[in-house]
Order: sequence, then structure tokens, then C-alpha cells
Amino acid sequence: MSEQARRRPHKPYRRPQKDPVRMLAFEALRAVDERDAYANLVLPPLLKKAREGGNFDGRDAALATELVYGTLRRQGTYDAIIAACIDRPLREVDPPVLDVLALGAHQLLGTRIPTHAAVSASVELARVVLGDGRAKFVNAVLRKISQQDLDAWVAQVAPPYDADPEDHLAVVHSHPRWVVSALWDSLGGGRAGIEDLLEADNERPEVTLVARPGRSTTEELAEATETLPGRWSPFAVRMAEGGEPGAIEAVKDGRAGVQDEGSQLVAIALANAPVEGSDARWLDGCAGPGGKAALLAALASERGAALLASEKQPHRARLVERALAGNPGPYQVIAADGTRPPWRPGSFDRVLMDVPCSGLGALRRRPEARWRRRPEDLDGFAPLQRALLTEALAAVRVGGVVGYATCSPHLAETRVVVDDVLKKVGGGELIDARPLLPGVPALGDGPDLQLWPHLHGTDAMYLALIRRTA
Repeated sequence: MSEQARRRPHKPYRRPQKDPVRMLAFEALRAVDERDAYANLVLPPLLKKAREGGNFDGRDAALATELVYGTLRRQGTYDAIIAACIDRPLREVDPPVLDVLALGAHQLLGTRIPTHAAVSASVELARVVLGDGRAKFVNAVLRKISQQDLDAWVAQVAPPYDADPEDHLAVVHSHPRWVVSALWDSLGGGRAGIEDLLEADNERPEVTLVARPGRSTTEELAEATETLPGRWSPFAVRMAEGGEPGAIEAVKDGRAGVQDEGSQLVAIALANAPVEGSDARWLDGCAGPGGKAALLAALASERGAALLASEKQPHRARLVERALAGNPGPYQVIAADGTRPPWRPGSFDRVLMDVPCSGLGALRRRPEARWRRRPEDLDGFAPLQRALLTEALAAVRVGGVVGYATCSPHLAETRVVVDDVLKKVGGGELIDARPLLPGVPALGDGPDLQLWPHLHGTDAMYLALIRRTA
């Protein structure tokens, strides 16, 4: 050691400082990765605990929410950028390190946080959760990332559109290639439409409320909080950014609820469908967690009809009971398997079967689903979707109507299922669902309908209406 080095004063060790906002965001990302949790279920209790602990205000909660959802939505793009800044395959980097790097990349490339603050805060987080050694690695990578803005990085890491359109869109808009391909097949059209759809998937969705008819009104909700009118549903209002639905009395007591406008439109279209003969018994065959069932029950009550809400999982059936509690008209909630139902065939005038699916229509709300799902998952859903639709057709009487719905635009979960079941079972005919939603544009070629985030501001809900003929 040189004499100069010996004389240099030793720099004392400084303990890393915990930043509660970034610690919370990191905890949420680890839960999503380690436990296959959904951010919309993990984040609220973490935020509540932080608020109760003090020194965590509304601005902190807003930043933590943006860091979590922004990182998850842009994960594919950030992974490509991080990969360009390291000298090893991305799969060889420990997942907690990747989470810290992705959080840092989002602060640098997806927010207005100053560069120095984004890097220093991320390195400090790395010191706390990873240790000083790996924090140096995080520091080096983030300093490389900070040398360009997002557009420059995307131009560098994305393959040219002309060489590979789907790979280009996958990197630019942060979706797995197979999802890009599936959405493009369902949407049809050229480049502009698919880019608009993928970009809409990366936007923060509005919080939409439903005023359950006969129990609340949109005027009551508008008086309770700052809102905009719904785009299409007569029962919808859109909350201003930062509004808290749980603070509204009508939401607290179940007269209103949080419900995407696409889900409202599915229930409205089924309720508006003409039936031949009686209209007294309605069924929701996959009712959990209860949003559509609550709207259907309220609509049924206005006509003197009764709703039976069935849900296979007991804990989800309890959520349905909570959603329907206080409905003025008759209803019943049961825990039952829709593929082996306890009701007699031909018992109902209207049936909704909103089947389990890949959830590719709700990527705005559950951005992590795009990275969790695989093409082979659709093979697992297919037999269940067909079995549920088959039993729905058996449950409705001749002249009654079945609504087959999914929160997925994937053709393998929508038209292919409906066509296969109608060919196999017979005795049913598709009716045009589009005129049942007057004023809603761009619903497709019919007779089924498809909603889209970029065209309607809703989740990508699908609905086919089938009248039982024999």
C-alpha cells in the first residue's frame, strides 16, 4: 500500500436508508414473482399497513402504485434494455436483483423522477434488500440505462418492424410475442389497430362504478365524489383520478360497486335480449366474485324476476353473497359446479355463463398476467369452457337465451368455443347482440360482440347470445 493510500482518511460505513415507498414496491413485485400473486390483490393491504404505520401519505401511495404497475406493464421492454446492459444472460440474474433493476429502469425511463434521484434511490434499495456487493452491480447497470431515453433504447433493442412485426411490437409494447399474435388475429386489420390496442393495455385504467338499478343512481354517485359519466352504460360513472371508492356510502353498503363498463355491458345485453314466453327465472352460472350477478339481480328485481347465482368455489360464493346482500328482489346464492349442476334442465329463461379464461382482455388491470400465461394454458381452459356452455344451453328453456361471456378476445376462447358447442349440441341459434347495446360502436361483424380497450375504454369482453330452439 502506498504512503498516500495509508494517509487517506477511512470513509466510515454508512448504513443504508430504507425508503418506505420503494421498499413497498419491491415487496409487491416479489409477491407477484414468488407467490404468483396479483398486484391488485397484494398492493392494497400493503398500502393500508403503510398508512397505519404513519409517515406514508397519499402521494407516497400514488408513487408506490405507479412503480408497481408501471414496472409490471413495461417488464418486457425493461428486460430487453437490461439485457443489453449486462454481460450475462438475463436468466442468470437473480430475480430480486432483476426486480430492483426493473424498478430503477421504470423510474429512469417511465417517470419524471430526476436521473440522479432514480439511480441513488434504487442503489439504496439494493443495499437494503440485496447487500452492498450486488448494489454495486445495480449501480453500474442503471448508470448505463440512464445514458439514453426510452425511445432511444427501444430503437436499439427492438428488431425492425419490417423484419419481424410481431417481435418488434412485443418489445416496443411489452407483451409476449404469442399474446401479440393472438390479439392481432382476433382484432384483424393492420399495424395501427394492434399498436393502439397494445398501447391501451399499458395505460392505467379508470376506476368505474356501477349504480345498481333500483338501489342507487349515477346522480347519487356523482354527488358523493368527482366523476365523469360512463361512456356506454347508463349505470356507470368514471371516478376522477385519486378517488377512493371505499369512501362512498353507496359502495360501502353494496348499493353500488366497482365494475368495469365492459362487464356492465355484458349483463345489460343479456337482460335486453328478447325471450319468448315467461321471464321469471335467471341464472348466473359462474357468478364469482359477484359484480355481474349483482347487476343482473338488480335488473331482474325491476321485472319481478328472481336470480340464482351459482359459484363453484365456496369462498367466491361468499363474495357473491356479499355483493347481492340487500337486493330488493328475490335471489339465491349457492356453491355448485356449473359442469355438474343441481338444477333441472330447462329451468331458466336467461342464463349468463361468464367462463374462466386466460384473462387476456384485462391486461390493463392485471399486467402480470401477460407474463404468467402460456399458450398451452388455453388447452387447459378449453374443456371447461365447452362443458360450461353445454350445461348453460341445457339449463335454459326453449325460447330462452344464454349469454356466453369471457374476459378474453382470444378466438380459441370465444368464437371457436361457441361454434364447437353449437355444432355438437344443436338446438340453439346465435342472435345479434350488437343492437342490444345502442350507441356502442365498433362491436365487430356480429352476431356476437367484442369490446376493446382502445375502442371502448373497457376490458376486452366477449359476448355471444344464443337462443334455445329445441
